[in-house]
Amino acid sequence: MNNVNSGAALAPAPSLAPSAAIAISVATAAPATTVLGLPVAPDGALPESIGLDWAALRSGGFAGAVGSSFVIANAQGPVQVLVGLGDAQAVGAEQLRHAAAAFARAAGTHAEVAFDITSVSSMPADVAARAAVEGIVLARYRYNTLRREPRGVALSSVTVVCAADAQQAATTGAQSGKAYASATVLARDLANSPHSHLSATLLADLAEAVASQRGLSVEIFDKPALEAMGCGGLLGVNAGSAEPPRMIKLVYRPSQTPTGHLAFVGKGIMYDSGGLSLKPGDEVHAQMKNDMSGAAAVFAAMSTLAEVGCPTMVTAFLMCTDNMPSGTAMAMGDVITIRGGTTVEVINTDAEGRLVMADALVLSAEEGVDAIIDIATLTGACMRALGTGLAGVMGNSQGLVDQVRDAATTTDEPVWQLPLEQRYRNEIESPIADLKNLGSPNGGAIHAALFLAEFVGDVPWANIDIAGVAQTPADTSWHTTGCSGFGARLLVQVAASFKAPGK
Repeated sequence: MNNVNSGAALAPAPSLAPSAAIAISVATAAPATTVLGLPVAPDGALPESIGLDWAALRSGGFAGAVGSSFVIANAQGPVQVLVGLGDAQAVGAEQLRHAAAAFARAAGTHAEVAFDITSVSSMPADVAARAAVEGIVLARYRYNTLRREPRGVALSSVTVVCAADAQQAATTGAQSGKAYASATVLARDLANSPHSHLSATLLADLAEAVASQRGLSVEIFDKPALEAMGCGGLLGVNAGSAEPPRMIKLVYRPSQTPTGHLAFVGKGIMYDSGGLSLKPGDEVHAQMKNDMSGAAAVFAAMSTLAEVGCPTMVTAFLMCTDNMPSGTAMAMGDVITIRGGTTVEVINTDAEGRLVMADALVLSAEEGVDAIIDIATLTGACMRALGTGLAGVMGNSQGLVDQVRDAATTTDEPVWQLPLEQRYRNEIESPIADLKNLGSPNGGAIHAALFLAEFVGDVPWANIDIAGVAQTPADTSWHTTGCSGFGARLLVQVAASFKAPGK
């Protein structure tokens, strides 16, 4: 495939397995060369090896709060880092993940680290090991692709320390943690890649190159193919761009008889100028390389399903283009035809994500899947409603929405259910077409979901709006500055535990 964006040659494509170089192991003692993380609860038991009591620790400013750390240099062994777990009665995977992340940051100059979970008896060893590995790997993430001098010290090994009788379970959990963390790392790498270095065609090329390595089949649909398929949403958004569009179809089939068939749809606007409804020239506009975060999450999740032994068949559609202003661009008042024949009056060219996803929702329903989940940086309205710490979720099936919510809790990628309120449906009626792509000034997240709901028929469906959570403003816990990779681990979790709604 030819790529007209010459800037793409300036940097390598993101790695499919950016965390593969990190060795993950489980042992009953930490290697002498590593720095050792020791999670503790306030006033709880302390390791004898530190030679300090709680009075001494508190005098040094450490009280065991979640996310706090205290470094103890030790000439006779590894550097030890105490990390707080907070209330011992409330310790779960989320708290342990935060503690592991605090340790990873405190040990930021070390390439080899170890983390002791023997004191965390309130959860199974596999759950604890997974949370620990996720927290450490994700907290140490840095996007260094375009830097001559990389930031930070790259991890080379993580050792999970546990009791002898917990080694087998901890090994399973640690490897699972690496797989899930690698999905988020890949999604971050993809979304952090500037538009000049990752176009729709380059993402399609990457998918073709790596699909078979990750247990996936792949089909790439170019502009003529999209025209033949009647994908007027993706083609309409692409009309102003010098870059051709790509629809990437990925299919994962488990080695055994599938327990269900799920579809993922990802919004892949590689760069969103707003089209003729041009965005203001502010910081948000400069972040619009992240408007493909939904597609990045889907790509990363699909690349991880075989590794975690997912029993569900998953078909994914990544709808990729940029949204640019030009003499050929889609204009306000234009009417486009989505696959299947629904006509849409374009009221605002910056409400483009729902247009490209509409084609994919129709195609997903045609696959005969048991359920569809779409994920997109869809609406600023969702961000204004929920802030930057929660994604929105809506859908036509409470059973499916509940599966998304359960997966969000497990992965600590939180979602909040908003209503798919039918009383607002009339606000997306058009006087000249079947629908319009924008409703009234209020309730924008609901309008967008109601629009998408028109294209799934009676298939159970959930929409995850990640506009507010796609970007992290500063390093906190296991979240790192830049594109967050939100949704990759959540989607893997949903697919791995999926049950067809109503069955």
